[in-house]
Amino acid sequence: MNKSELIDAIANHSKLTKADSGKALDALTKTIEATLKAGDNIALVGFGTFEVKDRAERSGRNPQSGETITIAAAKIPSFKAGKKLKDSVNN
Repeated sequence: MNKSELIDAIANHSKLTKADSGKALDALTKTIEATLKAGDNIALVGFGTFEVKDRAERSGRNPQSGETITIAAAKIPSFKAGKKLKDSVNN
């Protein structure tokens, strides 16, 4: 499902117009992005949790030259599905 299909599905489920559904989806994604950037988590009970995880610095290999390189530490956005979402997918 791409973004326009998701907007259509939101409009069908919520009885909002497609334009309003698009605005709501944009607002949701911007809010999640801003919250994670600020270092906070978002927990939607039953659905899941959005959080930021720290990835430690590590060594890797350049595939072209075989040379060992250092991959910098980074903050990685993460989503952990909640029980209700897991159960709905598995049934």
